[in-house]
Amino acid sequence: MVEVELRGLLREFDDGTTVGPIDLLVRDGELLTLLGPSGSGKTTTLRMVAGFIENVHGGLLFDGKDMITVAPRERNIGMVFQSIALFPNMTVFGNISFGPDMAGWSREDTVNRVKELAELLDIQHLLLRKTSEISGGEAQRVALARALATNPNLLLLDEPLSALDLQLRERLQKEIRRIQRKLSVTTIYVTHSQDEAFAISDRVAILNDGLVEQVGTPEELYDFPANDFVATFLGSGNIFSGRIVEVSGEHVTVSVNDNLFLIPTSGNMGSKLTFSVKPEDVVISDSYSEGEIVANVVSIIPQVGSFKVILDLNGIPIIALTYDEDLVKRLRSNGNKLVTFSFRKDSTIILSD
Repeated sequence: MVEVELRGLLREFDDGTTVGPIDLLVRDGELLTLLGPSGSGKTTTLRMVAGFIENVHGGLLFDGKDMITVAPRERNIGMVFQSIALFPNMTVFGNISFGPDMAGWSREDTVNRVKELAELLDIQHLLLRKTSEISGGEAQRVALARALATNPNLLLLDEPLSALDLQLRERLQKEIRRIQRKLSVTTIYVTHSQDEAFAISDRVAILNDGLVEQVGTPEELYDFPANDFVATFLGSGNIFSGRIVEVSGEHVTVSVNDNLFLIPTSGNMGSKLTFSVKPEDVVISDSYSEGEIVANVVSIIPQVGSFKVILDLNGIPIIALTYDEDLVKRLRSNGNKLVTFSFRKDSTIILSD
């Protein structure tokens, strides 16, 4: 397949906005997802890699070869768009065979490739149907088969499942991952869904305002967010920011909205410190002792196997996860009023400014 490297890849638009500079390495055979909120530059980055956007600055290397001036059709890329964009006047077979036909493949090779992909994607029974006669999930499979038909070195997927219902989306996520692994095709996937990104990716790049905030495996991003944006966007951390009011050995005491927290880190008196705590590391109780920090319960949301408890700590929104059904019953019975709030020892993650 191919290793893709973005070296300061940059696009400046007429209105003054920019996407980039982006530095990113997509390893040979891996599935890397670009994840971020709307307007963060995910699709623009994908289109720069595809060659669909002109006036791009920086470097774009495929196996060390600079591709900036190479025409899109010569980059050996397969792409699935958010809108799917199947050819409505063709059968499923015609859609899949379009690329090989345009590339001058022999009829025998084209037919064999279509049959191979149809079997891989379980759409053999659809080959003679018009695209208007198939479902949304089937259309996504056809679009993926069409993108793979010419044996591309690189597969680009731009929110391919966003228009589908949840159950079908989850099923096709597994199919895309299975096929990508079987073919070992280098893949860049765009989505705004954290669940989707974490379900299918080897690594994930978090984008914000046209820049890469952090790259890592789903576990690395969740457990060790690089900054408050990543922690907040992924929902992997409650963010606290305050001033150090005491330094003692390997710990500091941080004042956050007049609440004091002992944090295992170093620092200087009076300096600002921002840290996060994952929801599962937040400890809540309806038993009170003098000196404990108290938070207001805003709401309780049942989840599979747990409860998400939304708290307000002197204006700071906090998410806690609890598995204690009895605690939840007591909180509901007393009107969800107050709980004590703390977090597990050494569970804090120090964030960069």
